[in-house]
Amino acid sequence: MAERDTRRIARDLMSEPHIRGRRISVRQVYALVEERGEAPEAVADRYDLDMADVYHALAYYHDHPREMREVETEREEVIEMFRKSIERPEGVGPDTA
Repeated sequence: MAERDTRRIARDLMSEPHIRGRRISVRQVYALVEERGEAPEAVADRYDLDMADVYHALAYYHDHPREMREVETEREEVIEMFRKSIERPEGVGPDTA
């Protein structure tokens, strides 16, 4: 069995840290494993990652707390701008039940 190359964390997609050569971000790996409680092995299988990729992403998340907070804040601001830019009919909105 051939060894796969070691992936490192990159920022060339999505303007946030992700596994090089993949579209899955460090935040996504963190959310799946540590917030949703999914097994690292399951995440690796689902996204065709090496276990090392998953653990490297988790380590990166914890080693760079300020950067990860900045990324999360950026994402929240973009989502809020998007929500405000959508024209909705009168009486229809995210707060309307």
